[in-house]
Amino acid sequence: MKYSINRGVCMRCTVLLVSVLLIGPSAALAQQAGSKDKSKDAQVAEAALAPIPEQDLEKKNPVQPTSAGLAEARKLYGYHCAMCHGKDGDGKGELAGQMKLQLNDWRDPSTISKYTDGALFYVITNGRGKMEGGEGDRTTENVRWNLVNLVRSFGKKNEEPVKK
Repeated sequence: MKYSINRGVCMRCTVLLVSVLLIGPSAALAQQAGSKDKSKDAQVAEAALAPIPEQDLEKKNPVQPTSAGLAEARKLYGYHCAMCHGKDGDGKGELAGQMKLQLNDWRDPSTISKYTDGALFYVITNGRGKMEGGEGDRTTENVRWNLVNLVRSFGKKNEEPVKK
């Protein structure tokens, strides 16, 4: 009997020891991975607010606005952009409201005139601020330039600055 009691105690100790040896390093690795993810998130946040590179600011839109190009851009805008930027670029999309974001009203000519085509293209391509990722990995360059044309068209619909 004494042997079986010690054996039982020994088995519990062995299970405990194995658990500590297996779970301990896993927990430590998970914690390290979590801290690496946080630093990666911090890097992404910093990059999202970094100034737009000068060479990108200076880019000129090589795509002339056409009805077909604007129609294609409007369709994509409806799927990927309107939820935040609003159906007509007013910056009051449903998701923007839920997230309490203050977005530009692209219908206001004085707002849109502050941005070069290159700056708009850069933001559409890469995202900016809380706009995680842009269209760069899922659209062609031509489509993104058509999105620039579409955003510019929002401001051309209003001769006077939009009342806020």
